[in-house]
Amino acid sequence: MKHRPPSHRPRKRFGQNFLHDAGVVNRIAAAVDPRPGEYLVEIGPGQGALTAALVDSGCRLDVVELDRDLVPGLLAAFGLKPGFRLHNADALVFDFAALAPEGPLRLVGNLPYNISTPLIFRLLENCSCIRDMHFMLQREVVERLAATPGSKQWGRLGIMAQFHCEVEQLFEVPPGAFTPAPKVQSAVVRMTPRAESPWPDCDRDRLRAVVRAAFAQRRKTLRNNLKGLIDSSRLEALGIDPGARAETLELKQFIDITNAIHDQYPV
Repeated sequence: MKHRPPSHRPRKRFGQNFLHDAGVVNRIAAAVDPRPGEYLVEIGPGQGALTAALVDSGCRLDVVELDRDLVPGLLAAFGLKPGFRLHNADALVFDFAALAPEGPLRLVGNLPYNISTPLIFRLLENCSCIRDMHFMLQREVVERLAATPGSKQWGRLGIMAQFHCEVEQLFEVPPGAFTPAPKVQSAVVRMTPRAESPWPDCDRDRLRAVVRAAFAQRRKTLRNNLKGLIDSSRLEALGIDPGARAETLELKQFIDITNAIHDQYPV
């Protein structure tokens, strides 16, 4: 039976832009390709357009929705579906690991623009319980996630995402696919946590601190931004120009800096 979304006025404070384009919904569902027995979590189901495309796959589907006014409609539409559970909660503080006692989670969602970046940073810290993530985001955020060194999009978000995951930009979504139509373009991204890190000796927290310092002032050089963490001679010993800007460095070079600092100041 075709899903009929409940009547609800989108709220700006929740960053709500409800997906209604069936073609886009089907493309996202095809990219996710849910299978029976898998554990899916949809963040921000809204009016349930994507939920309807996932729930009949035979997967276990947990949805996390902050807006309590959307809960009755979601329960009416999907509450009796086998394996469906709804959590009226804030995804920024929700314990996703608690949903994964029997296997890794597959996360999916049309993320509100106003929480997407902090939420992704939080999820990256919980990659051990995640199999993959498929998110629709503001295109600019997706470009930052999938960025390459030397581009203006290359920064903290892309470096930390690519440290933890393989990142792939899938396709763009026009504003007209949403109600209300946002003023920006959207895109869908796939992030797949690495089964084994190529850099097992790199401390994640130290790397995060190094990257944050390196990009603290983008126009300044590594010599200035990393002062107090590592000196110019040690950067040169790593084959890194202290006069370069952070955006020119590759992920492996940030890891080399982090490991050098760890060797100098071990925990």
